[in-house]
Amino acid sequence: MPPIRLLLLDDHVLFREGLSRLLVSEPDFQMVAQCGTPAEALKILARSPVDIVLLDYDLEDDTGTRFISAASAAGYRGKILMVTAGMNEMQSALAWKLGISGIALKHSSPASLLQAIRAVFEGGVWNDQRAIVPASAQSSAPHAPGLTPREQQVLRCVLEGLTNKEIAHHVAASLSSVKATLQQLFDKTGVRTRGQLVRIAIERSLETTRTN
Repeated sequence: MPPIRLLLLDDHVLFREGLSRLLVSEPDFQMVAQCGTPAEALKILARSPVDIVLLDYDLEDDTGTRFISAASAAGYRGKILMVTAGMNEMQSALAWKLGISGIALKHSSPASLLQAIRAVFEGGVWNDQRAIVPASAQSSAPHAPGLTPREQQVLRCVLEGLTNKEIAHHVAASLSSVKATLQQLFDKTGVRTRGQLVRIAIERSLETTRTN
């Protein structure tokens, strides 16, 4: 039986390298490529057959759902498994609408992730609810001490799934200012990705104040 051909798209280098080592150790998997940006991944898809794209939701200034749309428009007809640290209900609903085959928690066990890949390849659906942040939790979270009004605005936009450019437009700030504010949020919460920021914002009951 031919191996399952995989493409990994994740902007976190250490996670990407670690997951790649796990995948290539499996005899029924073939790592076609690992990429850090959507542009790289689209180039690979244009020249190499891929059965499953393992896709992170948070991709620097982009999102996984934007990549899904771009890949579909470019002619990709394989399967997509989101491997994420966290998505909110709106983000996950959009991903399902765009045709993904599953959502797996990035920090789940290796055995669970391998099972998810094989299940998706065989035509199944994988939906790890631990990766989904309920919208109700976002709306009911109490005020977060220690965050500036701008940090609260930006965090609310992140929870809503906006890209950096969309946040900049919403809060009437430059893109560099938004990036700086995100870095401040990362530093204050001790995380390194937007997905992790979403999860910890809910876990610590961080509330943001959205202003129009």
